[in-house]
Amino acid sequence: MTKIKIVTDSTCDFDQAELNALGITVVPLSINIGGTTYLDGVDISKKEFAHLLTTSEELPKSSQPPVGEFIRVYEELLAEPDSHVLSIHMTSAMSGTVTSAQMAADQIGSGVTVVDSEFISTALAFQVKRAAEMAEADASIEDILKEIEQIRANTSLYIVVDTLEYLAKGGRIGKGKALLGSLLKIKPIAAIKEGAYTPVATKRSYKQVVEFLTDKFKTETEGSDIGYIGIAHIEAERFSKQVLDSLKQVRDDFNFSIMETSPIISTHTGPGAIALMYYTR
Repeated sequence: MTKIKIVTDSTCDFDQAELNALGITVVPLSINIGGTTYLDGVDISKKEFAHLLTTSEELPKSSQPPVGEFIRVYEELLAEPDSHVLSIHMTSAMSGTVTSAQMAADQIGSGVTVVDSEFISTALAFQVKRAAEMAEADASIEDILKEIEQIRANTSLYIVVDTLEYLAKGGRIGKGKALLGSLLKIKPIAAIKEGAYTPVATKRSYKQVVEFLTDKFKTETEGSDIGYIGIAHIEAERFSKQVLDSLKQVRDDFNFSIMETSPIISTHTGPGAIALMYYTR
């Protein structure tokens, strides 16, 4: 019987204890800030990065793992007889990580399946966790791929940023628009659709943001079972709890997590940002 082994990257916001328990291998991206390069989640913590992000004059630059690192990881996992690697990664629309993973798989020749999750953060973790659970139960690679495809099709992800400064630094909006938006205290909301960052609304207050997210949640989960809800943030735990409390007014039959997001993601959102993610069955 083939043993399926799960690999992901460090943008997968996942509880470390669960990663260890499910035997998931994480390949870290790297991030350069202030002339120093760090491995995400290895050389720098989320708290340490948040401090550097707010004090650095330049926007940090992130890089996908090199092909050679993926080859090393895959070969190590494939050394056990009758093994197959399922490598699930952040959306290719935002990073070259999937491309690096696929190039490594092509060089190895067989035994590795690479999947573009089309998501980031906990929404990526939805697919990774379910794949690992099914692998533990000795499911086939075909069945696992069908299951995570269903999760992907039924996942929603909404991102809210508190400041337009980092979107401007990253080139997603112009500096003039960022200045005007800051003066008006605009809080843009975007979704991840087909893997890409897609603006969907702008609000002027936290209250309006909470109402928007709650309405979306109510509409998109009505009549369905909720698989899981994740809220990822950067220095916005209080706001995250406000959103969660509002969702619980709609329904409370779900499991959830609130956690700080990866530096790779927070680089582009800045402090005060949150992402609401959920999937239905």
